[in-house]
Amino acid sequence: MVQLDPVIELNTFSIAAREGETGAFGVAVATARPSVGSLVPWVSLKGAVATQARVNTELARQGLLLLAEGVPVDVALSSLLWKDRDREIRQVHGLDGERAFCHTGAECVPWCGHEEGPDFTVAGNMLAGPDVIAVMARTFSKSDGELSARLLLALEAGQATGGDRRGKQSAALLVASPEPRMYHNLRVDDHGDPVGELRRIYEPVVEHSRQIEREYGPAAAGLFGRVKH
Repeated sequence: MVQLDPVIELNTFSIAAREGETGAFGVAVATARPSVGSLVPWVSLKGAVATQARVNTELARQGLLLLAEGVPVDVALSSLLWKDRDREIRQVHGLDGERAFCHTGAECVPWCGHEEGPDFTVAGNMLAGPDVIAVMARTFSKSDGELSARLLLALEAGQATGGDRRGKQSAALLVASPEPRMYHNLRVDDHGDPVGELRRIYEPVVEHSRQIEREYGPAAAGLFGRVKH
């Protein structure tokens, strides 16, 4: 087992979710530090994991490997955290096709907390307040449509409610789907309004994907849209 050493602080807010009809999994995240998309969101066709607060990417990387072997997400992530001496400054959440898991360490920076729903988990730390998590959960629950669109709506709601109390700098959207599209992997690494910029990027990429499908057919859209997870 790889030693689970600390990496960096990444106080942030994120949502992980599944789409039962298609088998897609995704994560949307924003923070007041650069390049959040390189660290927090992890997805596969078996599940989604977000690792934040004192980030350790091995928790997510090894978690997805365990999911691929058929280990339930709560068993996988709790066992990894049990071996992690810094688990009280970690925040990790995610889900597989049937179960979910949330962990907010006792020493995470307030406001910090999480919420779990039938097909999503939401968590954040160093937030403007608990309403950030509550509104993200409520927005996702009440939304419909494609998973990436619902994740972005929830992220926008969290940002509008205060988000990271330090400010804004980066955001990301990452989805693993049996029907991949280019807009399933988008990042804003440094911007004054990263969630707003993520929305601005999302719209033309969605339209570009639709144009490819119109011109070359559904099979071509899948090939053009196959993204790196």
